[in-house]
Amino acid sequence: MNKKNIRLDVSDRAERIQSAISELKQQISAIKNSGQVAPTDCYVARYQARGQKYRYWYYQLKASQPIFPKSTKKSELSRFKHLGVSGSQGHIDGVMAVVRRGQIEELTKAISSLEESLLDLFSDEEKVGNRVE
Repeated sequence: MNKKNIRLDVSDRAERIQSAISELKQQISAIKNSGQVAPTDCYVARYQARGQKYRYWYYQLKASQPIFPKSTKKSELSRFKHLGVSGSQGHIDGVMAVVRRGQIEELTKAISSLEESLLDLFSDEEKVGNRVE
């Protein structure tokens, strides 16, 4: 394979990588546009509240640091955001927000991997270009 063919091959592969990166970025945009995305390090947790006769299960969005405004004191932050009972709109919205964040994180990792591949591709081209034939 001569240098011209090698450069064309590298160019084709670079174009495929860039196309894949573009597609993944479009998927991230679509996910963001589909609804709320949970902050990083948040997850949905189930907790039990006890009444006089019954126990009730509730759900909350938990964070590692205080990031949610408190319902009583808006100027203060809490690590928890109450979502409601099982199947409530708040509960479902919270679960979906965490799922969206997970999808975005995985797509972002894939983009980073492809960007590294793109750098490797041109690094390999330089090695081939410097080779004595």
